[in-house]
Amino acid sequence: MNWLDICALEEIPRLGSRVIDGPKGDIALFRTSEDEVFALDDRCPHKGGPLSQGIIYGKQVACPLHNWQIQLESGEAVAPDVGCTHRYPTRVEGGRVQVVLEKALASA
Repeated sequence: MNWLDICALEEIPRLGSRVIDGPKGDIALFRTSEDEVFALDDRCPHKGGPLSQGIIYGKQVACPLHNWQIQLESGEAVAPDVGCTHRYPTRVEGGRVQVVLEKALASA
């Protein structure tokens, strides 16, 4: 995989997000309270709401438009809602956040 260096981990607020340009639109990078980082297309599968503006708790983000809960690990909506947003491989190496943008991962 071709890892792209994005930023220092500290540049993404804990329980916050940062938006980067992706090949097909904005990608939101999310940081959990445990310093895990996830990358999803910045569009809720429901009505396209900006997930980067949602509230992060645990390993989920709540869409700010209609409160759909999206799992950060898979991009899947939490039942009873149904839908998925693309996710991208991420890792933290030496305090730096890295992402693979060439391909979205299929949902689990």
